[in-house]
Amino acid sequence: MRIWLKDSERRPDPEPARADGRKAVVAGTAAWVIALVVWFIWDGALTDAGYGWWLWMCITGIALGVIGLVVVQVMRRG
Repeated sequence: MRIWLKDSERRPDPEPARADGRKAVVAGTAAWVIALVVWFIWDGALTDAGYGWWLWMCITGIALGVIGLVVVQVMRRG
């Protein structure tokens, strides 16, 4: 087996596979929504323990997920 091939011996490159990133973005955003619900359930205990900033982390994760979903949709349409 040779590492280098002559141009005449090369096969054409395959077409890139189309991937659907929407499922990954929606799954990540759903995970942040679940984390936000968990935060609301234990709001008092988390705030008292100094983890009140987790609320803003969840909100930021959801916002970035929505932005990511918009970007994936725009790129998908071409």
